[in-house]
Amino acid sequence: MPRYLCLQRSLPPAPDSTPPSPAEMQEIYARFGAWKAQFEDNLVDLGGRLGEGRLVTEDGRSDGPFVEVKELVGGYMIVSADDLEGAIRIAAACPGVVGPRSGIEVVEIFVP
Repeated sequence: MPRYLCLQRSLPPAPDSTPPSPAEMQEIYARFGAWKAQFEDNLVDLGGRLGEGRLVTEDGRSDGPFVEVKELVGGYMIVSADDLEGAIRIAAACPGVVGPRSGIEVVEIFVP
């Protein structure tokens, strides 16, 4: 079954948006648990948040005018699905990931 890389992308918040309250976060965590159970067979790697990193190039440079990846990509996961549309359905159903402050980029992983 094909595998897909799902990148959680940070989006600029809407002017009137507010972060979820602690009670709303608890609800999101509960829905996340249900989502995880529902798609257990498709979740290859739940990934996680990204931390500090460096760009490695042929000439060894590791800093410069590069965009901080963690400002664009909040986290990742790898899912398996029959096709891209199936992977999108799985990723889009993940509570707390698709919303006013973030979205998911879904890309097929080709294995040679």
